[in-house]
Formats: sequence, structure tokens, C-alpha cells
Amino acid sequence: MTRNKIGIFLSLLLAIGLCSCHGSTDRSNTKLIINEVLIENQGNYQDDYGLHSGWIEIFNKSYSSADLAGCYLKVSSTPGDTVSYFIPKGDILTSIKPRQHALFWADGTPRHGTFHTNFVLSKDKENWIGLFDSGRKLLDQVVVPAGILQANQSYARISDASSEWEVKDDSAEKYVTPSTNNKTIDSNPKMDKFEQHDPVGIGMAISAMSVVFVGLILLYICFRLIGKLSVKLRKQNAMKAHNITDKQEAKEKKLGEAPGEVIAAITMALHEARGADHDVEETILTISRVKRSYSPWSSKIYTLRETPNRK
Repeated sequence: MTRNKIGIFLSLLLAIGLCSCHGSTDRSNTKLIINEVLIENQGNYQDDYGLHSGWIEIFNKSYSSADLAGCYLKVSSTPGDTVSYFIPKGDILTSIKPRQHALFWADGTPRHGTFHTNFVLSKDKENWIGLFDSGRKLLDQVVVPAGILQANQSYARISDASSEWEVKDDSAEKYVTPSTNNKTIDSNPKMDKFEQHDPVGIGMAISAMSVVFVGLILLYICFRLIGKLSVKLRKQNAMKAHNITDKQEAKEKKLGEAPGEVIAAITMALHEARGADHDVEETILTISRVKRSYSPWSSKIYTLRETPNRK
């Protein structure tokens, strides 16, 4: 009966693990989003060749790394005419760190590198831009309306991963931000509120110590319960091995209890294992006397000149 319960428990844990893995996989598909687009670049930002081209910024909104390798960037400015750019694999720079950005140049010269696409954004027409994963599943899309952007202006989210978009005209409040945060945050409201209510930090210290002590207590309870459970299982196995069903009789015979000698032997073995980092070497040197029939320094084999042969 106990084995059946343990089997059911392990099966439930496995099912929960598979469900959580599946959920995390689904969520990982929505890590990457289109964050900012600049169509006409006359003097805003240069690529690694010193050229000014339109660009598309991709943002990883999660707190884990995401890889763009194998994904697709698709652009359409004319109905029914869609250009696809396959992001090559094998470039380590396609892995975007948590809450970071990647910039793709819409210059129509993919031979310039991984981050140079095979299409150019239209300055006069509406631009639809879509980001797809390796399975051609749509991750994010945006439509840049025609005529709302002038040169060196971008169409971007108000802040990173925000649902609202705006035109950044490079003013003091709304400036173009390639490969960086769309909105600079000067302060943290939560930190400011915490500092206002606890300027000295006593509350933070008490909270931290409480978390530590609660964690230690929980660990003690877990180890205590695991120890009792293991002892109980060992006694049950010993009773089955000796074909005894009476618990009192098993207690009198001390079934399942490890003798003191066994515990001492295990302790000594652990002590020896911990201290056996290096071999113990003997400190006594033994010199064996070797008798020779001749003195080595005057031997003929050690002479500097070859002895001439006598005829």
C-alpha cells in the first residue's frame, strides 16, 4: 500500500513538472517583441559600416535570455507583397540577454552581417512588420502608418514592452533610443516609498532576519520529518524480512535500528574520507648499501676519451 502511495505521489510530481515545462515553453515564445522602428535615417545612428539606414529594434521583455537565431523578420508595404528575412544561426550575438535590445538594419544588404536585413522600409507607404519564431508562429507585429514619421523620427513604444506607441521626434522628452530603453527611469517608486516609511532600515533588517529564521525552521522541520519517515520505512522493511507483524515484538528485538558499532564505523569512514585529500607518505628514508667490485669514478665506461685497442 505504501509503495502505491509513493508511486502515485511521484506520478503527480512528474505531471506537475511536465505541465510547468510546457507552460514555460509557451511563455518563452512571447519573450521577443518589436520595440522601436525608424524608417528614414539621415543622421540619427550609424551602423558598423558608417552608413545611415532604417532600423528595427527587438526587445527581450523577459528576465531570461532569448535567442533570435532561426526567427523571421517580415515586412510588407504593399498588400500581397511580403519580404522575409531569416535570422541566421551560429551567431552568438543573436542571444539577447534579459531586458536587453537587438538592432536590425533595414538596408537591403544581408551580406554585411547577421543584423543587416534583405529589405528596405518604405518612406511613403504604410509598413507592416512582423516577428516570427522558427516555427513561423507570430510573436509580435506592428503597423507604422504612412506619413507620420519625418526624417530621424521613430515609431516606438512609450516604454519598453508597453502596449502604447508614440512618435519620438528627438525632443528632450521624446528622443530616439536605438539599442537602449525607450524611457529613462530616474527613480524607483517602490524604493522611494520604502525609504519614506523606513529611512533607517530597521524594518528591512527585521524582515531579512525573519526570512532567514523562518527558512532555518522550515529546513529543520523537513529534515526531522524525513528522518522519522526513513526510520519508519527501515523498521517496516526489517519486520517484513523477519516475518514479524507485532510492533511491540519488533521494538523489543530492535529491528531496523542501527547498532552503535555500525554508527561508529560509518562516522569513522566519513571522517577518513574527509581527511583523505592527500596520501599519507612515510617519513622514513631507507638507504640500501650496494657493493661494487670497482670504484665508479674510475670506471672505463666513464672516461672522456676512448681507450685505444691494442693489437
